Amino acid sequence: MVTTGGAAVARIDRESIEATYAIIKPYIRTTPVVEVYGVEFGLARFPLVLKLEQLQHSGSFKARGAFAHLLLRDIPALGVAAASGGNHGAAVAYAAMRLGVPARIFVPTVCSAAKIQRIRDYGAELVIVGDRYADALAASEAWIAESGAMSIHAYDQVETLLGQGTLGEELMFQAPPLTHPDAGDQSGKAGRCSGGKRRTRFARASARRRFDVPHRSGACRSRRVGQRCFHPASAGGALVGDEDRGRTRCRGGDGASS
Repeated sequence: MVTTGGAAVARIDRESIEATYAIIKPYIRTTPVVEVYGVEFGLARFPLVLKLEQLQHSGSFKARGAFAHLLLRDIPALGVAAASGGNHGAAVAYAAMRLGVPARIFVPTVCSAAKIQRIRDYGAELVIVGDRYADALAASEAWIAESGAMSIHAYDQVETLLGQGTLGEELMFQAPPLTHPDAGDQSGKAGRCSGGKRRTRFARASARRRFDVPHRSGACRSRRVGQRCFHPASAGGALVGDEDRGRTRCRGGDGASS
């Protein structure tokens, strides 16, 4: 059950996502949808429903998870800290600005200049460290352990998933029944999987476990799916086999565009 006042959130399910949505709704935008056809993109003529979350505050759906953290948890005096490839950091910085909370954001050197500027414009303290998301995450974790600031993980925390799942909650009322939903990075997928009826599994079919993937591109991306993301996303749907691992590496983590 989701409650305010810092109470623990025990579940990632439809009821909890609905409760989270009611709490964060005054702070986020209900973004529009547009219906198009695959033929417009050189594909077959099948319908596509696009939810325009680039119009969300801070430029991505990640604002949903950021507000969920700040509104569901007790925030220490030192504020919050987050590691990001870009979008998550901007979202946390924006939510912190709206609610008057100090924020320190850690990003790698490959974070885009536009997102670095956005984070600064929102008033957060920015730390640029390392060449990969993993470097920024390690630095943020060290700072959190030293300072007592509150951690806001990009994808592997309950509140993150509950917030991102509100995208699916909105979409169910805006669009016709969906057959192959795609909600961006792993936090969006897992949150949507918990709130809706159709699920997609991005995991290793042979072992049904999480695994590391090599960094060949997208240095901001995480190397492993989050523990909390894995279980909701693996509850049903299509399996991705070992031969497809090369493709899955582009589908998870706090990516260069995240």
